[in-house]
Amino acid sequence: MHTLSISMLPIPLLDWYRDNARDLPWRREVTAYRVWVSEIMLQQTRVAAVLGYFARFMEAFPTVADLAAAPEEQLMKLWQGLGYYSRARNLQKAAKQIMTQFGGVFPTDYQDIRSLAGVGDYTAAAIASIAYGQPLPAVDGNLLRVTARVLGDETDITTGKGKKHFTELLQAVMPLEQPGRFNQAMMDLGATVCLPNGAPLCGRCPARAFCIAHQEGRTGTLPVKPGKKPRRIEMRKVYFFTNQGRIALRQRPEKGLLAGLWEYPNALEEAGDPLPTWGLAGIEPVFAGTGKHIFTHVEWHMTALRCALPEDALPAGWVWADKTARQSRYAIPSAFASFQDLVEEVGG
Repeated sequence: MHTLSISMLPIPLLDWYRDNARDLPWRREVTAYRVWVSEIMLQQTRVAAVLGYFARFMEAFPTVADLAAAPEEQLMKLWQGLGYYSRARNLQKAAKQIMTQFGGVFPTDYQDIRSLAGVGDYTAAAIASIAYGQPLPAVDGNLLRVTARVLGDETDITTGKGKKHFTELLQAVMPLEQPGRFNQAMMDLGATVCLPNGAPLCGRCPARAFCIAHQEGRTGTLPVKPGKKPRRIEMRKVYFFTNQGRIALRQRPEKGLLAGLWEYPNALEEAGDPLPTWGLAGIEPVFAGTGKHIFTHVEWHMTALRCALPEDALPAGWVWADKTARQSRYAIPSAFASFQDLVEEVGG
């Protein structure tokens, strides 16, 4: 490892960022609230997917107070399709913390920011550096990848020890007068040049003259991280029960995957026929298609079945939802997007 190379990074990096910074809405108007919401949305999600959600979210909840007071149903509907729904619930929980613990004013102290629901080391450092100019490295996958490659460092980036190691290295070279710009420049460099998948675009990189991984041909092996475990596959049957252009929905449990969202009733194939347990014994749904959805740790391989039901046959707690209700009221996860054509056919 060549520690000198990382000390050479800030000046060319900031020069590069001046000409290549991504034009993002939370950068045009910088407040701690906007930075926070954007960073939570960007967790496990591409920037392009977040842009529209961020604009709608800010229109609906322009302040922390608005978010804290929002009906959860409205919040979840706005989040629909963005995934990882616990992020939205933690946003509102944290907004309520700000209202009760900090007098409605977004905290400025790093530890206070870190105490908010759903805020970890990275997010707290990003807010503190970008919104408040505090010299703290916001160490995410982009910063870890860039730093490991520039240094030729083979430390495992997925371990707590490894993240602490890279954080200390970045802390030592962070420009005190521009910490937010430094973090955002590193984020942009990692997202657009020092790419995570496929070959990095070294010819465009401001660090290419002193990047050890580039010089030694090791960009394909750095950073070091263990292989991912294969996702678990679940075979599921999804039931589309219909009545006069409406489709039956039920709400998922308040904890676990897709907590609290509304879904088309479904069950694991291996669990057997769920209809008797739903009080629907004797009906005969027909095959209506197949679909798949990939979560982080599990894949749903789904078979769709459809059947008309009398209005009063719906199990307790389920609802009939027409097209307007599905679009405006009930937050239905994108896990069922494979069946959108079927939904439009049977439910308007």
